[in-house]
Amino acid sequence: MSVKILLLEDDKLFNETLQDFLEEEGFVLDYALDPYTALELSYTHVYDLYLFDVNLPYESGFDLLKKLRQSGDTTPTIFLTSRDDKSSLAQGFEIGADDYMKKPIDLNELLLRIAALMRRQIRNEKMIIGKYSLDMLSKTLYFEDQALDITKKALELLVLLLESNGEVVSTEEIKNRLWAAGQNASDGALRVYVTQLKKYFSANIVNVRGIGYRWVQ
Repeated sequence: MSVKILLLEDDKLFNETLQDFLEEEGFVLDYALDPYTALELSYTHVYDLYLFDVNLPYESGFDLLKKLRQSGDTTPTIFLTSRDDKSSLAQGFEIGADDYMKKPIDLNELLLRIAALMRRQIRNEKMIIGKYSLDMLSKTLYFEDQALDITKKALELLVLLLESNGEVVSTEEIKNRLWAAGQNASDGALRVYVTQLKKYFSANIVNVRGIGYRWVQ
């Protein structure tokens, strides 16, 4: 599932650089050069992430995020800014920012921070997987509005595969995540959970022989 980002940056050249880089990495981008356009876009589209500059024409990125948070918008937000004073940092987090990067931005670091933030969102929200939805709070998998009978460990495996963004997850890593120390983490039990998931996601779960499993779209 593609991550949809709203980018707000008034420097047109830097805005275009970020657009090109993130789109090449597979993200879906809308962009704005001023906070009023960004506010309008936020009302008409649903985003997975906001990337906001702080110093903007008309009002700051802080002011915009404050409005969004007051309206009930909880979209994860990373500020991109040239400010480096502690008071600005504190202000950003106090109004609801999730992360903060100082310019000049290292693009590879930006990717890592986006990935980390998206993983935290997976743990706390409902994931839409085609016609299925996974409620992370109730640990329940739904097909449309019907709750499915599936074990907790199978759901934990599903989350682990989704978090890995198409990378292979080794059998050893799966066992370490699904079983506590001292518990019997058998290959047979793991195959049972994989079989449960393949009942619903047979085309998405690939067995990489001798290594582990990965999720494909």
